[in-house]
Amino acid sequence: YWTAYLKANYPAEYMAALLTSVKDDKDKSAVYLNECRRMGIKVLPPNVNESVHNFAAQGDDVILFGLEAVRNVGTNVVESIIRSRKAKGKFASFPDYLDKVEAAACNKRTTESLIKAGAFDTMGHTRKGLTAQYEPMIDNVVAVKRKEAEGQFDLFGGMGEDESDEPGFGLDVEFSDDEWDKTYLLAQEREMLGLYVSDHPLFGLEHVLSDKADAGIGQLTGGDFSDGAVVTIGGIISGLQRKMTKQGNAWAIATVEDLAGSIECMFFPATYQLVSTQLVEDAVVFVKGRLDKREDVPRLVAMEMQVPDL
Repeated sequence: YWTAYLKANYPAEYMAALLTSVKDDKDKSAVYLNECRRMGIKVLPPNVNESVHNFAAQGDDVILFGLEAVRNVGTNVVESIIRSRKAKGKFASFPDYLDKVEAAACNKRTTESLIKAGAFDTMGHTRKGLTAQYEPMIDNVVAVKRKEAEGQFDLFGGMGEDESDEPGFGLDVEFSDDEWDKTYLLAQEREMLGLYVSDHPLFGLEHVLSDKADAGIGQLTGGDFSDGAVVTIGGIISGLQRKMTKQGNAWAIATVEDLAGSIECMFFPATYQLVSTQLVEDAVVFVKGRLDKREDVPRLVAMEMQVPDL
């Protein structure tokens, strides 16, 4: 009763709590993310100005990704960002962010991950533009921040108590407005968050998938089909590992993902020979195969694969 009540009356809070509860299980996260879309709840990428540790509701129909969901971003860094935000106010720009945060958050790997996850999108910078500039900016500011932390001098270099958003030492940079193409941008976002969030390569193709696929991937991983069932799924290849048998025959494991989940498809040598040139990441495919549920995680043993004309 309470579950139904909460879902009906506090949908964003309810779904944010659900997403947080499965944050380490990307398949379940994808199912709940798809449920949010179905309910009209918008799930947005993390935002250094608004996000907290975990998923959080904003109003009745928006959920923000938590900063801890970003790859290479640990609890200590998240606490540091939130602490700086509370003490010094929201970040007006990327240079302002580097000015205000503690040295602990000025880590190149962490910053790159936040950029690719979309955590600075609302500041008006492109992800490609930031990626081209962030490393020298961090190099310029880290040494100064460390000395500032030791009390040797002020980052603003004699600007006193001026609280303007003018960038400090080494941060006066012009950013390119160029952006990555959609496919690359989403692939980078997925690598950092484990999911497509701001958009999805399959949006607009739902009718194509439903016409030819007789099962959604969420149904296969959720237990709707029994071991050995022959099914056809449709989705995008989001991961690919090419391998060799001891006999020297090539085969592959492809991760195929739709809007509600992902599954590993095993292309053993006989099938692999027929489709090897079409097996590429980011390709939209239909795979017919036999469901293998003998392991903890269901897999699909591929029998055929088609690449539709889109």
